Amino acid sequence: MSDLLRRLPVALAVLVALGLPVVLDGFWLQTGLFAMAAVVGAIGLTLLVGIAGQLSLGHAFFAALGAYAYAWSVGEVGDRAAGAGLPPILGLVLAGVVAAVAGALFSPISGRLRGIYLGLATIGLVFLARHLMVNLEALTGGFNGRAVEPFSVPGFSFSNDDPDYLAIAGVEFGGLHRLWYLFLVVVLLAAWLGRNVKDSRTGRALANVRDSEAAAAAMGIHVARAKATAFVISSAYAGVAGALMALAYGRIAPDLFGLQLSIDFLVMIVLGGLGSIAGAAAGAAFVVMLPLVLTQYSSELPFLAAPGSGGLDGATLARLLYGAAIIAVLLFLRGGLAGAAGRLRHRRSPPPPDTSGLPPAPPPSAAPASAAVPEPSHPGVPTRSKETTS
Repeated sequence: MSDLLRRLPVALAVLVALGLPVVLDGFWLQTGLFAMAAVVGAIGLTLLVGIAGQLSLGHAFFAALGAYAYAWSVGEVGDRAAGAGLPPILGLVLAGVVAAVAGALFSPISGRLRGIYLGLATIGLVFLARHLMVNLEALTGGFNGRAVEPFSVPGFSFSNDDPDYLAIAGVEFGGLHRLWYLFLVVVLLAAWLGRNVKDSRTGRALANVRDSEAAAAAMGIHVARAKATAFVISSAYAGVAGALMALAYGRIAPDLFGLQLSIDFLVMIVLGGLGSIAGAAAGAAFVVMLPLVLTQYSSELPFLAAPGSGGLDGATLARLLYGAAIIAVLLFLRGGLAGAAGRLRHRRSPPPPDTSGLPPAPPPSAAPASAAVPEPSHPGVPTRSKETTS
């Protein structure tokens, strides 16, 4: 029964997500796509940082690999930035595979470093990605980037140009609506796989490596292999997230995958709670949606200036707010949003039954320390007792 109650909020959230496209307008649908793409990347990073204990500031590098791998694989063969013309579903898989291979190639370095030194090494990957994206114009389109082909499956397109459209409750389901459900399926699959990895033998091994590498090695865990596994899994998640970002934007450029994106991913998992799948999703939604919402409604908020006017705009206020949120989490809310939700759920759980009115239980019977054992009587010999010591 308790397991059912724990899964009930997740089921309700899924049902709400399924029905939201019917009532949301274009802005909220686009914002939801950005948030769901970030959720996939945040889940991968929380497996690396929160479960395996490896600091990474290079998540944007693997997201860029996934985005450009998808854009190239599904692009048309004669474009300025040439493509392979593969089916989009295969391109989505290829985005995760390419990023995972890059994570495997970086794993010898991640196996030798830890803490801030690993974080500094991964920052170098972001600058490397920037150099490649700008200079490999035949693949990336250079500084101006390249367009991304819409997603499609045989017989069904996720583009607004598709003449065959669906209409539910009087709402025409265009490209954004269709992408919403595609992204939702990917998010649910990513969360399910992440939960399985966390609860599996591999996840327990990664947690042991995080707590103490020496103790993990003494228990027979191959520490370098465990670190490499964490990096490969996290990189694959980032690659898929990059492909989803490419689909959500419709066009990708090097400026999308800078160091700021890596910092944003780290902020997401810290706010949500390190090691928590649900917390990573909540943190990603907060970090992505807050600046977009404040910018969209800046004209209706009297204390916000229009973007580019030199005053306090929505994007700047959003960064101030989640900067303050990070400080508040570190000082007062250890465990992030997931930890706060767990403590609240624990407080609301029913107290144990009151047994004060019941009669006290009888004390357990214990054998005395010594007992008198009569000796067997013999004819003509008086019976006496012998002390036997326990």
